[in-house]
Amino acid sequence: MIGLISATAAGAVARDRLAAAWPGRTRVYDGPVREAVGRAFAECDQLVCFLATGAVVRLVAPLLSDKASDPGVVCVDEAQRHAVSLVGGHGGGANALALAVSGVLGCAPVVTTATDATGIPGLDTLGWPVEGATAAVTRAILDGAPVTLEADAVWPLPPLPGNVAPAGTSAGTTTRVAPGASAAGGGAPGAEPAVSLAEAAAIASVPVGGLPGAMAATVAAGVVAEAAVAEAAEKRSPDAPAVVRVSDRVLDLGEREVVLRPPSLVVGVGASKGAPADEVSGLIEETLAEAGLSVRSVAALATVDAKAEEAGIVEAAARLGVPLRTYAAEELARIDVPNPSGAPLAAVGTPSVAEAAALVGGGELLVPKRKSAPEGRVAMATCAVVRKEPRGRLAVVGLGPGARDLLTPRARDEIRRASVLVGLDQYVDQIRDLLRPGTRVLESGLGAEEERARTAVAEARAGHAVALIGSGDAGVYAMASPALAEASDDIDVVGVPGVTAALAAAAILGAPLGHDHVSISLSDLHTPWEVIERRVRAAAEADIVVTFYNPRSRGRDWQLPKALSILAEHREPTTPVGVVRNASRPDGTSRLTTIAALDPATVDMMTVVVVGNTAAREIAGRMVTPRGYRWQTEGS
Repeated sequence: MIGLISATAAGAVARDRLAAAWPGRTRVYDGPVREAVGRAFAECDQLVCFLATGAVVRLVAPLLSDKASDPGVVCVDEAQRHAVSLVGGHGGGANALALAVSGVLGCAPVVTTATDATGIPGLDTLGWPVEGATAAVTRAILDGAPVTLEADAVWPLPPLPGNVAPAGTSAGTTTRVAPGASAAGGGAPGAEPAVSLAEAAAIASVPVGGLPGAMAATVAAGVVAEAAVAEAAEKRSPDAPAVVRVSDRVLDLGEREVVLRPPSLVVGVGASKGAPADEVSGLIEETLAEAGLSVRSVAALATVDAKAEEAGIVEAAARLGVPLRTYAAEELARIDVPNPSGAPLAAVGTPSVAEAAALVGGGELLVPKRKSAPEGRVAMATCAVVRKEPRGRLAVVGLGPGARDLLTPRARDEIRRASVLVGLDQYVDQIRDLLRPGTRVLESGLGAEEERARTAVAEARAGHAVALIGSGDAGVYAMASPALAEASDDIDVVGVPGVTAALAAAAILGAPLGHDHVSISLSDLHTPWEVIERRVRAAAEADIVVTFYNPRSRGRDWQLPKALSILAEHREPTTPVGVVRNASRPDGTSRLTTIAALDPATVDMMTVVVVGNTAAREIAGRMVTPRGYRWQTEGS
């Protein structure tokens, strides 16, 4: 819950705007300001105070106890010019709240946390538990001092700056990809010194065989060791080297070490009816402790469907703050386990609950089935622990038609989350300024779509967080299709929609897509012309609005005239046609013409052509397709 406190009429207006925008998420605190702040601080997860920062500092200072538990506090000034993240930037979510408030009120967010200001992800913002000297290690990362990354496995972490390097490699090493570079060296004009393909692939943690063709050539160029930077930073830091560990094991940490707890463990649980929650929870905690495993790396509890509502198991999952996954007895019975038993077979229909439930989906059985050991009575709970293999993450991201304000917030977040970005060089240039320090960029030119798809999937299979970018919507004539054709179920895939060229062009033209419509690519590089022509004829006969993608290039100059002639067999010569080039971009152009008057020579690959149906009209210089023929008849 977000508490809202104001002291003036202007503040109350802004407060009410925020409350209206976030119904159910906010609570207004009235009365004397000091009392209102005190109540909100005790009762809410976050506060937005429409007060001066100095006043809020004095009000909340006596209430502060620990940054891990204090609510995040944001201040908004009287004129609604700024939303200041004051307290709890990361732990309390004040930085994100300041951004959200600014989105509603139109003010500027003010975030002074060093990691956010520099674009470096804070170790406490990755969504994983973190233990150890977080502040000291973060300071070393920000200072550019050498920081060692020691991970038990490759996990899809966000990008980390070049001074954070895996053990055994040089801190400060970054991979830069020069478009058009040669695998033999040299690279593009102005490219940095190249290394061998084997060295480049080793630094990228990708097998040479996983980087085919042109993509391998671009990766080979531009691996540069910034040893001077690392050496200077090391001279500034006389203390022991900082270390970031990624592990589910219990570790002894040094003064400048942190450990990130990945969600790697699944605990299978079985229980007799009425098993106490304390017995179930105690067994899990003891089992993990004796195995040297961190309870904070438990991703889920797992059991049989018949125990889905067993109170002791449900409560144990709630105490750990993890989901409870349940599986049918028939599915568990098919899992090969080391310790089958007749008791669960008779009770719930499977010879194993704890081991089998933990092993669903594979993984390494770290701790075989163990029973609880309550004093003076029969054990009522069992558990087993499995370590899951890390899964890489592939986000297929649509960048929209090119205008930055048509890039969705979700696309922006995925781009900044990815440690590896794969894309066409000209699309990478559009969003290069959004990349976090340390992002590895794999870019190539036109015609290498399938290679980019294979490379993105290979990087994800290696455990990385990957963003594969394309223009418009990634699923419309773009990279989603070849990527998903290559991907299997061993990686997580996320699709991020984007504004398509057809939608961007339609918004410029007016409302040409107000009724049924279809998009057809006129490129016969991937689809035989016979198939394309059959689709154009079907659209013509069905009287559907048609948007033509890839309408004409220097090597394909006859397809558009042919498609227009097919449509003209079923539509009047005066049927409106919209022609939009570089929709939404500064050099974009648009015009309305007719199916008879359109000169195909004025169209190129950066253009979309929208041909109306028999109901489409030009109204006040705009192309409009009525929502239905009945509506059109009634309004005529």
